Amino acid sequence: MKIEVRKPTSQELDKLGIKNWNTWECEKSTFDWTYSDRETAYVFEGKVKVKTAEREVSFGAGDLVVFPKGLACTWTVQEPIRKVYKFG
Repeated sequence: MKIEVRKPTSQELDKLGIKNWNTWECEKSTFDWTYSDRETAYVFEGKVKVKTAEREVSFGAGDLVVFPKGLACTWTVQEPIRKVYKFG
């Protein structure tokens, strides 16, 4: 399972409708997480490393990230994060 990370254009963000997505914030921490559905997220602030059985992925402010359904991973929030997200 692959985590997709890329820098979207402002037009793409508008088309995705991120202004209507839920907001999530987290201080520096480490925790395990499993995705029960596909999640698309846009990061406004922060820096994170996500480790899966296959690889480790880093992302931060300005990144659009897609987590596949069923992904089991460990999050390490290196700098406090603020993101918006949607499932499905």
